[in-house]
Amino acid sequence: MDTEDPSPLRRFVVAKRLITSIFDQLLEFMKDGSAFVDGQKHTNTHAQSLEMQSCATKLSTIREVLIRRHMKVAFFGRTSNGKSTVINAMLRDRVLPSGIGHTTNCFLRVEGTDGDEAYLTTEASNERRSVSTVNQLAHALHMDPSLDSGSLVKVFWPKSRCALLRDDLVLMDSPGTDVTLELDTWIDRFCLDADVFVLVGNAESTLMNTEKLFFHKVSERISKPNIFILHNRWDASVTEPDYIEEVRKQHLDRCVSFLAEELRVVGLDEAPGRIFFVSAKEVLSARMQRVQGMPETGGALAEGFHERLREFQMFERTFEEFISQSAVKTKFEQHTVRAWQITEAVRAVMDAINIASADRKICCLEEREEQRDRLDFVRGQINRLTDNVKERITALTSDVTAQVAVALSNQIRCLPVLVDEFRSAFFLLLSVLLSEELTCVSLSSDNVHPLLSQSVQEQLSVPSTSFQLTYDLGLAALGADFQENIEFQFSLGWTALVTRFLGATDAKRALSSSDLRVVDTSFFLSPQEGCSFKDEMVVSMAAGLVSVTSRATMTVLVIGGVVWRSVGWRLIALSLSLYGLVYLYERLTWTDVSRERTLKQQFVQHAARRLRAVIPATSSACGQQVYKELSAMFSRLSQRVDLSEAELEGNIRQLSFRIQRLENIQRRSKAFRNKATELETQLEAFSVQYLQ
Repeated sequence: MDTEDPSPLRRFVVAKRLITSIFDQLLEFMKDGSAFVDGQKHTNTHAQSLEMQSCATKLSTIREVLIRRHMKVAFFGRTSNGKSTVINAMLRDRVLPSGIGHTTNCFLRVEGTDGDEAYLTTEASNERRSVSTVNQLAHALHMDPSLDSGSLVKVFWPKSRCALLRDDLVLMDSPGTDVTLELDTWIDRFCLDADVFVLVGNAESTLMNTEKLFFHKVSERISKPNIFILHNRWDASVTEPDYIEEVRKQHLDRCVSFLAEELRVVGLDEAPGRIFFVSAKEVLSARMQRVQGMPETGGALAEGFHERLREFQMFERTFEEFISQSAVKTKFEQHTVRAWQITEAVRAVMDAINIASADRKICCLEEREEQRDRLDFVRGQINRLTDNVKERITALTSDVTAQVAVALSNQIRCLPVLVDEFRSAFFLLLSVLLSEELTCVSLSSDNVHPLLSQSVQEQLSVPSTSFQLTYDLGLAALGADFQENIEFQFSLGWTALVTRFLGATDAKRALSSSDLRVVDTSFFLSPQEGCSFKDEMVVSMAAGLVSVTSRATMTVLVIGGVVWRSVGWRLIALSLSLYGLVYLYERLTWTDVSRERTLKQQFVQHAARRLRAVIPATSSACGQQVYKELSAMFSRLSQRVDLSEAELEGNIRQLSFRIQRLENIQRRSKAFRNKATELETQLEAFSVQYLQ
C-alpha cells in the first residue's frame, strides 16, 4: 500500500516559499534603501548609489529565477526500457505515451498546473493544445515533421489529479540514449539544471555502454550528479526463481561499480541505496485500478508483486527525500550566499553613511556651539558697550559744552584786538567769530565692528567719523540794540568823576537821586561833518553857560568860594587855568579817530556783554547737537549689531535643522543596517535549516 505520510518534497516547497519571502523583504528593503541613499546628497557618494542600484537589480533577477525554480528529475535510458511507464506510474495515470517499441520521439516535460484542464505546448508555439494529442506529438509511430529527438514538449497536468506535481516537481522524459549521437546537445539543453538523474535500465539485460557514455558526459559537465538506477521489468525474474538473487547481485555489483568507481559520484557504501529493482508496468496498473475503485491486486499480477511495489515505493520515498534535500541545496545555496553578500554590501553602505553623517553632525555641532558663543559674546558686549557708550556720550557732551564755553570766552577776551584790527564793516565782525577755536567731535565705531558678522560689515557703509558743530549766535539780534555814544565828554567833568569813582551803575543811581538835571545838548554837542574849530568853541562855551545855571554848578561855585578864601585867588586861578587847559586839550583832541576808538570800545563792551549772555545757551545747544549726533550714530551701529544677531540666530537655526536632519539620517541608516542584520539572521537560519 502507498504511504500516506506527507511527501518529503514539501521541504523544497517550504524552503522555496521561505527564501522567496526573504527575497521579497530584501527587494522592499533595497527599494527603500536605494531611495534613502539617493536622497542623501551630502552624506553619500555616487558609487554608493550605483552599488545600491546594482544590488537591487541583482536581487530582482534572483527573485525572478527563484520563482521559476523547481525540482527537476530527468529520466534516461535505452529505448523501450520503460522510462515513460515509470513516469506514468509515479503520476498514477497514463500521461505519457508508452508501449512496445520506440514510443517517445522527443523530450517530454511534465509539470503541474493549478487549472483543472491538462494541456501541452511546444517550442514552436505557446498555444495550448489538448493533452490527448500528446501521443500524436510524442509517439515515435506518429512523428511530427516539426519535432525531432532534440525538441521539447511541455505537458501541464492538473495538480489536483497528481499529488506528486503539487510540490514544484518537474519530470523530464527523454528519447532513448541509443537513438542519437547528439548527447552533448541534450545535456546542455535539458540536463544542466536537473537535480536528479534516473537511469531506467532493463532487468533482462545488463548496463550498456551507450548508457554509461551518456552519464560520463553528464559527469563531465556537472560535478557529482545525483543518479538513481532503476532496473525495470523486474517482474520477469519470476520466470527464473532459482537465479533471482544471483541476477540481482550481478546487476547490483555492476551498477555500484559504475556509480562509485567509474563516475565516482557516491561512495561504495552509499551506492547500493541508489539502485532499485522494480516493475513500473505493474505499479501503474495497480494504481490505475485503485483510482478506478478496484483492488490494486486485481488482474494478472506476477508473483512477488507486493515486494516489487514496496521497492517502487521505497524508490519514490528515497528519491523524494534525496531530491528535496539536494534541490534545496543546489537551487538556493548560491542565491542565499549572494543575498548574504548583498546584505553585507548594503550594511557597509549604511555604515559609511552613518559615519559620514556623524562626522558632519560633529562639525555642525561645533559650528553651532561657536555661533552660540559668538551670539552670547555679541549680546554681552553690546549690553556693556551700550552702557559704556552712554557714559562716553554724556562725558563728550559735557566736554563739548565746556569747550564751546571756553572757546567763546577766549574769543570774547580777544574781541578788543579783533575789533581794533578790523578794517571792514562792523556787522561782518561776528561772522568770523569762533572760526578757529571750535573743533569737531567724533565717535569711533571700532568697538562695534568686532560685533558685526562679515556679511554685515561688508554691507555696512562707513559712517561719518566727524561732524561740524552748528551754532547760531544771532548776529543780527546781537547788534540790533547797540546804541553808540560818541559825544565829547570831559574826563574831569562831574559825571565822569562820579562814574570813575562809583562805577557806571552806582554813578547813574547817584546822579539820578540828586536830581541833577542836565539839559540834553546832544544836538549842540553832536559833531557835524564840516564844522570848524571856531564853531566847536562856541558850542563849548554855550554848554558851559548852561552848566553854570545848573544846581551842580552852583554847588561847585560855593565850594570854589570857600576854597578861594582859604588858598587865595592865585592858586584858584592857576587851577582853573590848568583845568581849562586840560579841557581845551581834550576838546581839541576829540577828532574822528577818537570818536572811532570810542565807538569801538563801546561796541566791544556791548558785544562782550551780549556774548557772555549767550555762552550758556550756545554751549548747551552744541552739547545737545553732539549728544544727538553720537546717539544717532550709535543707534545705527546698534541696528547693524541687531542684524548680525539675527544672522547668527538664523545660522544657529539652520545648523540645528541640519543637525536634526543628520540625526534622522543616522537613525534611518542604523534602522536599515539593523534590517540588513535581521535579514542576514533569516538567511543564516535558512542556511542552517535547509542547506547545512
